Amino acid sequence: MVIVDSTVWIDFLAARASPETLFVKREFSGRKIGLADLILCEVLQGLRDEASFERIRLLLTMLPVLDTGGTGLAIASARNYRMLRAEGITVRKTIDCLIATFCIERGHALLHRDRDFDPFEKYLGLRVIHP
Repeated sequence: MVIVDSTVWIDFLAARASPETLFVKREFSGRKIGLADLILCEVLQGLRDEASFERIRLLLTMLPVLDTGGTGLAIASARNYRMLRAEGITVRKTIDCLIATFCIERGHALLHRDRDFDPFEKYLGLRVIHP
Protein backbone atom coordinates (compact mmCIF):
# COMPACT_ATOMS: atom_id res chain seq x y z
CA MET A 1 0.00 0.00 0.00
CA VAL A 2 1.07 3.58 -0.62
CA ILE A 3 0.70 5.86 2.38
CA VAL A 4 0.03 9.45 1.32
CA ASP A 5 1.57 12.12 3.54
CA SER A 6 -0.25 15.26 4.67
CA THR A 7 2.01 17.37 2.42
CA VAL A 8 0.38 15.73 -0.59
CA TRP A 9 -3.15 15.74 0.85
CA ILE A 10 -2.95 19.48 1.52
CA ASP A 11 -2.01 20.15 -2.11
CA PHE A 12 -4.61 17.65 -3.35
CA LEU A 13 -7.41 19.23 -1.32
CA ALA A 14 -6.37 22.71 -2.49
CA ALA A 15 -6.50 21.47 -6.11
CA ARG A 16 -2.80 22.19 -6.69
CA ALA A 17 -1.48 20.07 -9.53
CA SER A 18 1.76 18.17 -8.99
CA PRO A 19 2.98 14.71 -9.93
CA GLU A 20 2.03 13.58 -6.41
CA THR A 21 -1.52 14.96 -6.49
CA LEU A 22 -2.08 13.49 -9.96
CA PHE A 23 -0.98 10.12 -8.55
CA VAL A 24 -3.56 10.44 -5.76
CA LYS A 25 -6.26 11.41 -8.24
CA ARG A 26 -5.48 8.35 -10.40
CA GLU A 27 -5.28 5.90 -7.50
CA PHE A 28 -7.94 7.20 -5.09
CA SER A 29 -10.73 4.85 -6.07
CA GLY A 30 -8.42 1.89 -6.69
CA ARG A 31 -7.75 1.46 -2.95
CA LYS A 32 -4.02 1.27 -3.64
CA ILE A 33 -3.52 4.23 -1.32
CA GLY A 34 -4.19 4.76 2.35
CA LEU A 35 -3.17 6.96 5.22
CA ALA A 36 -1.93 6.59 8.73
CA ASP A 37 -4.05 7.85 11.59
CA LEU A 38 -1.33 10.43 12.36
CA ILE A 39 -1.66 11.84 8.84
CA LEU A 40 -5.44 11.96 9.12
CA CYS A 41 -5.00 14.00 12.30
CA GLU A 42 -2.51 16.38 10.65
CA VAL A 43 -4.84 17.08 7.72
CA LEU A 44 -8.02 17.46 9.77
CA GLN A 45 -6.51 19.71 12.42
CA GLY A 46 -5.62 22.26 9.73
CA LEU A 47 -9.20 22.74 8.56
CA ARG A 48 -10.76 26.02 9.62
CA ASP A 49 -14.48 25.33 9.71
CA GLU A 50 -16.73 22.47 10.73
CA ALA A 51 -18.23 21.97 7.26
CA SER A 52 -14.79 21.50 5.71
CA PHE A 53 -13.76 19.24 8.57
CA GLU A 54 -16.76 16.94 8.01
CA ARG A 55 -16.43 16.93 4.22
CA ILE A 56 -12.74 16.08 4.29
CA ARG A 57 -13.18 13.58 7.15
CA LEU A 58 -15.76 11.70 5.10
CA LEU A 59 -13.58 11.78 1.98
CA LEU A 60 -10.39 10.59 3.68
CA THR A 61 -12.03 7.89 5.76
CA MET A 62 -13.24 6.28 2.53
CA LEU A 63 -9.63 5.07 2.32
CA PRO A 64 -8.01 2.55 4.62
CA VAL A 65 -6.83 4.42 7.73
CA LEU A 66 -4.09 2.44 9.43
CA ASP A 67 -3.43 2.58 13.16
CA THR A 68 0.11 3.55 14.08
CA GLY A 69 1.39 4.11 17.58
CA GLY A 70 2.23 1.66 20.25
CA THR A 71 5.38 0.95 22.17
CA GLY A 72 7.07 -0.89 19.31
CA LEU A 73 6.73 2.03 16.91
CA ALA A 74 7.88 4.49 19.56
CA ILE A 75 11.05 2.49 20.20
CA ALA A 76 11.75 1.87 16.51
CA SER A 77 11.22 5.58 15.75
CA ALA A 78 13.64 6.58 18.52
CA ARG A 79 16.21 4.14 17.12
CA ASN A 80 15.79 5.56 13.63
CA TYR A 81 16.13 9.10 14.99
CA ARG A 82 19.35 8.11 16.75
CA MET A 83 20.72 6.39 13.62
CA LEU A 84 20.14 9.52 11.58
CA ARG A 85 21.71 11.67 14.32
CA ALA A 86 24.79 9.45 14.08
CA GLU A 87 24.91 10.39 10.38
CA GLY A 88 24.76 14.08 11.33
CA ILE A 89 21.08 14.47 10.42
CA THR A 90 18.54 15.89 12.85
CA VAL A 91 14.94 14.97 12.14
CA ARG A 92 12.95 18.18 12.62
CA LYS A 93 9.55 16.69 13.42
CA THR A 94 8.80 13.69 15.59
CA ILE A 95 5.64 12.95 13.61
CA ASP A 96 7.71 12.56 10.41
CA CYS A 97 9.97 10.11 12.23
CA LEU A 98 6.91 8.13 13.35
CA ILE A 99 5.34 8.12 9.87
CA ALA A 100 8.57 7.10 8.13
CA THR A 101 9.25 4.37 10.68
CA PHE A 102 5.67 3.11 10.41
CA CYS A 103 6.08 2.77 6.63
CA ILE A 104 9.48 1.07 6.96
CA GLU A 105 8.27 -1.36 9.63
CA ARG A 106 5.03 -2.28 7.82
CA GLY A 107 6.47 -2.40 4.30
CA HIS A 108 4.43 0.52 2.94
CA ALA A 109 5.69 3.01 0.39
CA LEU A 110 5.32 6.74 1.11
CA LEU A 111 4.17 9.47 -1.26
CA HIS A 112 5.28 12.85 0.03
CA ARG A 113 6.42 16.38 -0.81
CA ASP A 114 8.64 16.88 2.24
CA ARG A 115 12.44 16.81 2.18
CA ASP A 116 12.45 15.67 5.81
CA PHE A 117 11.70 12.14 4.60
CA ASP A 118 14.72 12.02 2.27
CA PRO A 119 17.18 10.76 4.93
CA PHE A 120 14.81 7.92 5.80
CA GLU A 121 14.90 6.87 2.15
CA LYS A 122 18.67 7.29 1.79
CA TYR A 123 19.83 5.73 5.07
CA LEU A 124 16.99 3.57 6.39
CA GLY A 125 15.36 2.07 3.30
CA LEU A 126 12.06 3.97 3.28
CA ARG A 127 10.34 3.13 0.01
CA VAL A 128 9.19 6.36 -1.64
CA ILE A 129 6.93 6.81 -4.65
CA HIS A 130 8.47 9.21 -7.17
CA PRO A 131 5.68 9.81 -9.71
